[in-house]
Amino acid sequence: MTDLTDPNAQHPALTYSSYLALDDVLSAQHPRSDEHDELLFIVIHQVYELWFKQMLHELGGLQRRLESGDTPHALHTLGRVRAILKVAVAQIDVLETMTPRQFTSFRGRLDASSGFQSEQFRELEATLGRRDRRVFEHYPEGSAGRDRIAAAMSRPSLFDSFLRYLVTQGYDVPAAALERDLTAAWEPSADVQRSILTAYADDSGAAQVAERLVDLDEGLQEWRYRHVKMVERTIGHKPGTGGSSGAEYLWSTVSRQLFPDLWAVRSEM
Repeated sequence: MTDLTDPNAQHPALTYSSYLALDDVLSAQHPRSDEHDELLFIVIHQVYELWFKQMLHELGGLQRRLESGDTPHALHTLGRVRAILKVAVAQIDVLETMTPRQFTSFRGRLDASSGFQSEQFRELEATLGRRDRRVFEHYPEGSAGRDRIAAAMSRPSLFDSFLRYLVTQGYDVPAAALERDLTAAWEPSADVQRSILTAYADDSGAAQVAERLVDLDEGLQEWRYRHVKMVERTIGHKPGTGGSSGAEYLWSTVSRQLFPDLWAVRSEM
């Protein structure tokens, strides 16, 4: 008899398909037209949501490692998140094989649905530090998505965790930065920048973590840039679905920095 408590035991009922719940995954695509290219559009965006889920999982672990002062594992996790972002950028190459005419053939079937409604991406933005209550316009009061985003806006951001990490490494971080209102947008701080510069001057593990955070920031900017160019290539400057302004809004996000203090110190090195 198979011991179900033994993690090394072979469970006859478990298969590749059942472990990955492939029946559920592969039956989750429901095109609303007969157009050939709609399936690609659905698959690409479902895969994005899976990567958003994984990044949220990784960032949660990263924040715990930073706050405990675990430099090696924090660096490893930052490398993984950056690699995921590279895959997310590469997926745009696949989406750009769809011509504007091919997208237009089923675009009307999207109705009011829009990428602006991605709960996970808004939660990801909040985890990375965005504090903008205007995002709630897309989520009804009391909805699970709105609650998740609001909760993320109330928790320490990744940069807040980095500041706590600096303290574990022996660096002096202003109390005002450590005790700030977590629901408010971060404001760049000259005092915090001095602490970061000290870490860079020491060429310490903290400096390596800071550089990997810049990699992450740059990686998200790269994804935003490729995304907006893909939108322009596909629909030009038409309004987006769901009432969004399309490329116009997306361009406004391209140069948005996650960690402005980590960029500001470059002028002082």
